[in-house]
Amino acid sequence: MKRDDRRQAIMDLLVAQRVVDLDDLSDRFAVSKMTIHRDLDDLEQAGMLRKVRGGATIEAGGHFESDFRFRQQQEGEAKRRMAEAALELVEPGMTVMVNDGSMASVLGELLPQRRPLTVITNNAAVIDRLKTESGINLIAVGGRYSMKFNGFFGVVAEQALSRLSADIAFISTPAVSGLRVYHMDDDVVRSKRAMIASAARRCLLLNHKRFNHTALHVLATIDEFEVIITDQEPSVDIRAALEGSNVQLRVASQERK
Repeated sequence: MKRDDRRQAIMDLLVAQRVVDLDDLSDRFAVSKMTIHRDLDDLEQAGMLRKVRGGATIEAGGHFESDFRFRQQQEGEAKRRMAEAALELVEPGMTVMVNDGSMASVLGELLPQRRPLTVITNNAAVIDRLKTESGINLIAVGGRYSMKFNGFFGVVAEQALSRLSADIAFISTPAVSGLRVYHMDDDVVRSKRAMIASAARRCLLLNHKRFNHTALHVLATIDEFEVIITDQEPSVDIRAALEGSNVQLRVASQERK
């Protein structure tokens, strides 16, 4: 097996099972452990995985966000409820920005229910879903494509977003601690910041498990958002921390279908 094919196969295994073992990979691909070490080193440097003792994982960490394909398989019911709650903020005729991420991609699937809309997005999953929908004026933000995040980033994306204006932007994030919002990747931070700056209203989409976590980069402060939508009632201390801000906390109902 060629090197690139082997590394793609390693990523496919990680998406399927979250963790891979060095010895198992060496046996599976009939190569030395040193070769697998080099594969994992290069994939980690590319931001595709996180090395751990004896192997590698695709699970997120403070400096690492997992592959889009893996995140897309997680928390499906919670994402659907949050997307339905977010949809309540959208009215026909609006211009809506939707950022990268698996949570935002679920919202993208529901947006045709509010047509006509103008939708601005750098999320490849949302672009694929909406590109043939009537009543949706789709503005696909170009730039450098990231397979890991399944979206478009970099200077081209940031400049395009800075020249557009939206009624509301939906921003997802992997970490919030206190009154700060975090992300692991600086390119992703810049594109999200460009959306925040270009929208009249901002809504933060946040799985409840992401509270009380930090990451490498500060993305924003809580008071830059009007609404936070989460999938489960947060703890008392988290609610207390949010009370000093002007943000409205909405918990997506367990009864949503």
